[in-house]
Amino acid sequence: MALLFSPIKEFFKKGDVILLGLCLAASTFGLVLIFSATQYLGTDRWIRFVLVQFAAIALGVAAYMLLTFVDFQLFVEKRWKLLLAFNVFFILLLLTPLGEDYDSGNLNWLVISRIIPRFPMDVQPNEIVKISFILLLALQIVKIQDRELDISSIPSIIQIGGHTVFMLGLIAAVCGDFGMCVIYMMIFVSIAWAAGVKLRWFVLVGGGIVLTAVILWLFFLPETRWWNDYRIMRFRVVFDHSLDISGRGWQQTRSVLAIGSGKLFGQGYLKGIQTQALNSDALPARHTDFIYAVCGEELGLAGCMALLLLLSCIVLRCIWVGRHASSPFNAYVCMGMAGMLLAQITFNVGMCLYVLPVMGLTLPFISYGGSSIITLFAAMGIVSSVKARPMPSWLRDRSQV
Repeated sequence: MALLFSPIKEFFKKGDVILLGLCLAASTFGLVLIFSATQYLGTDRWIRFVLVQFAAIALGVAAYMLLTFVDFQLFVEKRWKLLLAFNVFFILLLLTPLGEDYDSGNLNWLVISRIIPRFPMDVQPNEIVKISFILLLALQIVKIQDRELDISSIPSIIQIGGHTVFMLGLIAAVCGDFGMCVIYMMIFVSIAWAAGVKLRWFVLVGGGIVLTAVILWLFFLPETRWWNDYRIMRFRVVFDHSLDISGRGWQQTRSVLAIGSGKLFGQGYLKGIQTQALNSDALPARHTDFIYAVCGEELGLAGCMALLLLLSCIVLRCIWVGRHASSPFNAYVCMGMAGMLLAQITFNVGMCLYVLPVMGLTLPFISYGGSSIITLFAAMGIVSSVKARPMPSWLRDRSQV
């Protein structure tokens, strides 16, 4: 019995208990919303969704505690080639018979039940690979800095940019998931900014992307068959809400109506008209992509603000741990995790408010998804491992001079 409780005592002594508490609070909030959002499916099905999410949270907490004791800098330095091979292989698995798109247009899921009958959840390689991508990118930047090279020099930018572009290209080619590509780009921006990459690079590259998009939008796309492609339509309906209301704009139109109808305190838990509806006017993807709209309809502005405050605290905690990290590698990893969460929160909420296009991105810790929840807790476990290895007191004192 002592062997069992000793690691737990050690975790509470060294691990980030505050971050774990925040993650548990957010995932519990999500579980409450999932319970409401799946009631329309009937007893048999909503129980399955809730149980799978609960089991994923439990596994996620176990992963969080276990990973707190791992020295990831040492691990990645010794096993970076294996980690890179894992990233490529895991995504390429989607091209096997295990891969499934569920008519979403994005080949994102590995259906494990095809080889392990009754396996309760699918696996999303893109979600898991985000974590190893952060670790590898952080190590790559540290190695460049260890050679006393300017991180803002052209050779350095080519190295870290090439790694990122390779991953973006792989995901775009295999999965077709451009929403996930945006998250990987924001991870890169977060880590590169923390590492000291000069502002001019962000202005140059970001400005170039925006300028190219504007030129294509104004002069080339309207003259091509791509103008009515579903990917382009996702952007067009954001600029013109009256365009294709019953088609590409339908999901976000329902979402805005649901959030607006909730007003200050909502229609009441389990009483949302669109959340509980069975007809064609019901809120789409209510337990996954548009769960924020469920919160808005049933709990109102107050519930939405509480949810965002909770998620913001998780992001800020990651940044705080990064600022007190014992090494640049650990600091960059924490900033990458914070950037990943912030980007996904921003794009999901923006999508639900109809100010950003639909990208198929779920709300961290809130939306239904077993592999997503476990991955998020694992990611925060890595942040906890950074907190468990503080800067030595003599070095901390010098850093504050």
